[in-house]
Amino acid sequence: MEIARDFYLKQLSNVRQNGMIKIITGIRRSGKSYLLFELFTKFLKKEGIDEEHIIKVALDDLHFLELRDPHKMLAYVEQQIKDDSGYYILLDEVQMMNDFVDVLNSFMHIRNVDVYVTGSNSKFLSSDVATEFRGRGHEIHLYPLSFREYYSALGGNHLKRLREYFRLGGIPQLFAYNNDQEKEDFLRSLFKTVYLKDIFERHKIKHKEEFSEVMEVIASSIGSPCNPHKLSATFNSVKGVKIDFKTISKYLEYMEDAFFIEKSQRYSVKGKKYINSLSKYYFQDIGLRNALIDFRQLDEGHIMENVIYNELRSRRYRVDVGIIQRRTTNKKNETIRQNFEVDFVVNRGDVRYYIQAAYTINDYKKEEQETMYLK
Repeated sequence: MEIARDFYLKQLSNVRQNGMIKIITGIRRSGKSYLLFELFTKFLKKEGIDEEHIIKVALDDLHFLELRDPHKMLAYVEQQIKDDSGYYILLDEVQMMNDFVDVLNSFMHIRNVDVYVTGSNSKFLSSDVATEFRGRGHEIHLYPLSFREYYSALGGNHLKRLREYFRLGGIPQLFAYNNDQEKEDFLRSLFKTVYLKDIFERHKIKHKEEFSEVMEVIASSIGSPCNPHKLSATFNSVKGVKIDFKTISKYLEYMEDAFFIEKSQRYSVKGKKYINSLSKYYFQDIGLRNALIDFRQLDEGHIMENVIYNELRSRRYRVDVGIIQRRTTNKKNETIRQNFEVDFVVNRGDVRYYIQAAYTINDYKKEEQETMYLK
């Protein structure tokens, strides 16, 4: 089954031969290798590029183990270049190569190559790495399948597919399984053996159970404003567990580093400034979030909010949580100031949208509640 990722393929097409290193990032198993080695390679061939001019190396493949050595990688690529025509270098999981920044910058000195690479964690794009690229890197972030991509591969009843998507998410490998039980088991195993293990090993986490509890709280809190201080207080009062807010802050950074979650900051709509207090956290794949909490708490309203957030981010919008302050009166007829929330303040360039997310609006009162703060 071929799953179209046309939005990302168009991005790759638009930046061909732009003199920069094209960097495809994204959560593990989101389809980066498939996009680069299958869809983009097929596109290049349709454009008339000879297969011998497409150099592909998957650095997580043992067949290419020795090419993790930077000198051997450079020698290998130079051997593949036989003439002055254009060559495309496609490297998968490039962070597995030692001194990969130096290697990629060296490729840029070869006149007739265009370089594309993938990486699976945000340390691959740390500020230090960006500086070493000297402005030569162009990032394309790949999200798991959107609902539109998911539906395009399966078809059928829209509402049925939407409910499936709300439960299982958009990891492309799901299509290899035949029923929901197999898919749920796959997601549980994937979370524990790949994502969680990857975070533990990369950051040398000692208190694994403590970290897992923080993840579960975040998974149970999508759509709810929180911060490390608030989470620390919750653990102390509700669970009777003392976890310092600084530790929780690090744990959240580790989850973001693995592209597991994203943070959306609060933004004052009238004051036009960020409020450094509470934020919201959303999961880049809702199926993995559900697997984390063993497919409990499948609240359609909160899941809808997460899905909309991912859709907006995949379309390259910046997404904040809006806060509107208004003066109202309480039961004693006293004037008070209240904060009301706009689910998403969405920006790209000079375009701005205000969006309220709701799974259903079944009466006028609900509609008024969702829109009154936007008027």
